[in-house]
Amino acid sequence: MIRTARVEDAETINKLNKEELGYEMPLSETTKQLKYILAQPEIYVIDVYEEEGTRKVLGYVHAQKYATLLSPTLFNILALAVSSKAQHQGIGRRLMESVEKQGKERGYFGVRLNSGEYRNEAHRFYERIGYHSTKWQKQFQKRFSK
Repeated sequence: MIRTARVEDAETINKLNKEELGYEMPLSETTKQLKYILAQPEIYVIDVYEEEGTRKVLGYVHAQKYATLLSPTLFNILALAVSSKAQHQGIGRRLMESVEKQGKERGYFGVRLNSGEYRNEAHRFYERIGYHSTKWQKQFQKRFSK
């Protein structure tokens, strides 16, 4: 079943980020960020897929309202992760459908996302569920020292 994430899901989300997406962050930081995100439902969506019976979280999707002067408002997918033990069971598709449904309910134009150049399996997944590549781009960052 799909439901809104809760603070107590932070540990599982943190593990999914590390094991499935390759992003490692201290659990305390994930928990802090999750609290921040959940406090702003008008901007963010963070849904989890919870297995019936066991109530174990097997995946999650995180989206943000994308409002620019360049296009109509969209949802921007910031993360989609499904446990490798539960992939190819339709969980990712259901999570994406949840975001799409919420976007339609809000009157948004659609959904956009970025996917790493090397994530070929993810690219095939997105194409199978109706997404198409619009361009290739490089990402630039400038990090601030503490």
